[in-house]
Amino acid sequence: MTRSGGARTRPGVLVVLVALLAAVSACSVTPPPPLVPSTPGMTVVPKEKLNEVVVGVDDVKGSYNPHTMAGQSTVTTALASLLLPSTFRADADGSPRVDLDLLVGAEVTKAEPYTVTYTIRRDASWSDGAPIAAEDFVYLWERMRAEPGVVDPAGYRLVSDITSREGGKVVEVVFRHPYPGWRSLFTNLLPAHLLKDAPGGWAAALTDSFPATAGPFAVRTLDQPRGEIILERNDRFWEQPAALDRVVLRRASQSATLDALKTGDDQAALVRADEKSLKGIDDLARTTPLTTAVVPRAEVVQVLARPAAPQMTDVRVRQAVLNALDRDELIAAGTRKGPAAELRADAQVVPPTKAGYQPTFQPNPTPVAQLLTEAGYTPQNGGWARDGKQLSLTIAAPDGVEPYVTVAHQVQRQLSLSGIAGRVLTTPPNQLFGRDLSGTATTDVEVVDIAVVPRVDTGDSAAALASAFGCRASLGDVSTPIPANLSGFCDQSVQTTIEDALTGNVLLSDALARVEPVLWQQAVAMPLFQVADLLVVLPQAQNVTAGAPFAGPLSGASTWRREGR
Repeated sequence: MTRSGGARTRPGVLVVLVALLAAVSACSVTPPPPLVPSTPGMTVVPKEKLNEVVVGVDDVKGSYNPHTMAGQSTVTTALASLLLPSTFRADADGSPRVDLDLLVGAEVTKAEPYTVTYTIRRDASWSDGAPIAAEDFVYLWERMRAEPGVVDPAGYRLVSDITSREGGKVVEVVFRHPYPGWRSLFTNLLPAHLLKDAPGGWAAALTDSFPATAGPFAVRTLDQPRGEIILERNDRFWEQPAALDRVVLRRASQSATLDALKTGDDQAALVRADEKSLKGIDDLARTTPLTTAVVPRAEVVQVLARPAAPQMTDVRVRQAVLNALDRDELIAAGTRKGPAAELRADAQVVPPTKAGYQPTFQPNPTPVAQLLTEAGYTPQNGGWARDGKQLSLTIAAPDGVEPYVTVAHQVQRQLSLSGIAGRVLTTPPNQLFGRDLSGTATTDVEVVDIAVVPRVDTGDSAAALASAFGCRASLGDVSTPIPANLSGFCDQSVQTTIEDALTGNVLLSDALARVEPVLWQQAVAMPLFQVADLLVVLPQAQNVTAGAPFAGPLSGASTWRREGR
């Protein structure tokens, strides 16, 4: 008779079974744990078989949003190129080409109103499975036209509407005016479905992580305290898979990076080299085969004399301040005789390495004392005073970001030699660009008179001109508040020319020929030099090049290979 619940095992049999199982377990070897926890879309590879390239870098610190001034860095550019989808990317000559990894096509489909239609691939999706769609275009457009401290927003301000068809895979972007530079828009799209309602909103977007990605690599580890970012091949990527299993970005001092290249622990390095590092690399090249390349960034170091600051509204004061500065010394201090020393920026808008660059620098020979006297200041106790108040300026720079902090201290020292008092204020980048320089600062925040900050060109120099020196909301919906440029500069005498350059009514070269002399005379900005990194590559890392202009070496990491792996 069978009992309910099945037959029972007798105690003696149970003891024998337990003994047998214990014996089998003792003879077996427990498999080692995986190298890292398994993550969907990434393959776990045993460490001894890893096909990886390790790149030494100066830093891996956060704020990885490539659309913000606060996020500009070598690592942000690198991560954006590998993890975020773009409608267009830079070709070898710097011209924009449609990215067929994301789009089927993009073209102007209507002249009135000026309309561009983007067709997104059906299989293009974020790493969490959500499709890349029209909502991602809308999110970026809305944020770029409304948020302070964004990079080159002028083109986005021309957009009047975005509509979608076919489940969001066909996107129609309508402009208020024709915009020849439309191909520079909608690069590095962000996952709207995760960010639009996220705590902290835009200000916290990509502060220290990527909630979702869409590229040949995905983030395995992003460890800022340890200074290491590990990217692994994204097996969910719908196009040609990356040749490498992993790309590792590893922070170290430049001397430690040189040591890692000597031992082969690093196979490449991307650093803002100084004179000492260049000598170390030359010494290494005598014993180790390697290649080097200068990699200019889309970033020019500039000194802004802000008309928006009460003490700087008088053009004669701004002229005196900039005339008190020794550009050669500032450039030497900022470049440290590294590769950027050869990229002196003598134009207000176009970076030195970009097509269309023409030096326009016009020195003002008027002595500092004469300018300040004409502005109503008199010498007093080794300084300058007007109406009983000393001329004392606040010089701001993004905290911890070089070469801006170093240059800011040099500015302070040089001004003091002319009797102009000043103090350096280093502020977290998101606060500096999002509050202090945006015109949104409250009365309890110190007014910034001078700012040592980057000027960035994301592809369309006409948009860079309008974003950096154009007047507020002149082309947009005047009912919608739009942040001013970082200096608060607005000159109606050149505003029409700036607008005509943006909309293609005049050639950019013709517009710059008229606008740049005014900018020099108005003493709003003193450009210094274009930031550049040095790429060092050992033979073990194959196909590693400087990349397309301003895209950076890691933009081609999907084709990198490791010799002997």
